[in-house]
Amino acid sequence: MLGSMRSRRRLTTALAGFGLLLTGAAVQVGASAPAQAATTHRVLFDNAHAETAGNADWVISTSQPDPLGQNANPTSETSWTGALSSWGVALQKTGSYSLKTLPAGQSLSYGGTSAQDLSNFDTLVLPEPNTMFTAAEKTAIMTFVKNGGGLFMISDHTGADRNNDGYDAVEILNDLMTNNGVDNTDPFGFSIDTIDVSSDYPPAISDSTDPVLNGSFGKVTKSLIADGATATLKPADNSSVKGLVYRTGYSGNTGAFFLTSTFGAGRVAFWGDSSPIDDGTGSSGNTLYDGWNDTGATNAPLALNATAWLAGDGSTSGGGGGTGGGGTGGGGTGTCTAGQLLGNAGFESGNSTWSASSSVITNSTGESPRTGSYYAWLDGYGTATTDTLSQSVAIPAGCTSAKLSFYLHIDTAETSSTAYDTLKVQVLNSSGTVLGTLATYSNANAASGFTQRSFDLSGYAGQTVTLKFTGTEGSKYQTSFVVDDTALNVS
Repeated sequence: MLGSMRSRRRLTTALAGFGLLLTGAAVQVGASAPAQAATTHRVLFDNAHAETAGNADWVISTSQPDPLGQNANPTSETSWTGALSSWGVALQKTGSYSLKTLPAGQSLSYGGTSAQDLSNFDTLVLPEPNTMFTAAEKTAIMTFVKNGGGLFMISDHTGADRNNDGYDAVEILNDLMTNNGVDNTDPFGFSIDTIDVSSDYPPAISDSTDPVLNGSFGKVTKSLIADGATATLKPADNSSVKGLVYRTGYSGNTGAFFLTSTFGAGRVAFWGDSSPIDDGTGSSGNTLYDGWNDTGATNAPLALNATAWLAGDGSTSGGGGGTGGGGTGGGGTGTCTAGQLLGNAGFESGNSTWSASSSVITNSTGESPRTGSYYAWLDGYGTATTDTLSQSVAIPAGCTSAKLSFYLHIDTAETSSTAYDTLKVQVLNSSGTVLGTLATYSNANAASGFTQRSFDLSGYAGQTVTLKFTGTEGSKYQTSFVVDDTALNVS
């Protein structure tokens, strides 16, 4: 039912002087409300660790923390100034990313009050850091990943000490993984080799199912090394580590140039050179290399697909609503009895099992269930409101497969593609800490009928987690998020 408004808050107030009546669809009058930024995938690029030292220029824009301050509607790599501007602009143009930079002089934190605190982001990008992380920063990074964040580590060759402080990116990132105060026992399952590979076009492995190699931004076939490093995999320490691109002539556990891994509920990617993300344009005086546009490689799809995967999109479709936000590893030990774990999965028992805002679980005729009589209806008021729906569930440690699915219908009276109203699907621990954001939907995703959404939760095997839907509506046009026929099938 397009544009229907919740009956319990139906507006019938006459607007004096305008002769207008607010009925099924709210009418906007007066000054427009500020646009609400879409936060489907929130990415923080680090520039607090000498990422622009010497000839380096590893920033998406000179406007920091917000690149939109330089150009709010970027169309090309020159819309923003920085050797990573092509990367940033490509993400910005999708409409599904909120990008920020941690400026020089600040520190990485987790659980603080800063707008650039890691708790406000889904992914952290470390593009060739050149100063050591402090003990507090290393703890913040590792805790962020453990709780469901994505970490993109980009190195360079041994000896790339651009600020002459005695440390290069290889040493700095290896130190992060071995001396962090959270887990010093090779948590990601790899170490960076102290090496300088001068030149190579390393091929990607053949795996048509891998979302990083086959994402919405294109198929990855090769990358580029122009003085870079590789990594040694240690699957005995972390079985989820996986090499995707190998230095020519290498395979298995040696010579990995691009790899992925998981840690806790989070995801990790490593790239052994900054040249592939360099678009060749930046601030005056810097010596840059146009690896982003190198036709001999597919560096742009690799960077963009990896960003999407790290931010929680685990499918090959990309752009939000992927298949995970809590990592793809897991399974553990123990017994797993195949079955469906959610109680009152179709809402036919009314307000039992689920915790929900008032009247969210309903059999109202204002919207329609997919099956049966009851369903969950979040928002749809046309006023600034937040609705929630949640259920705690224990995923047995022995389960190697855990698939969350639900059917979602979105209708709206919004006329803009801007994400004014959103529905977040998240996984929380028993303390209420968000372990991962599986997807964020908005009024821009409105469509007729129900669409099934699916997510891989196998990374949470052995944990009791809370699945939570949070609908947040702006102050004007209504958007209704209708959920029905949920399931969490394990085996």
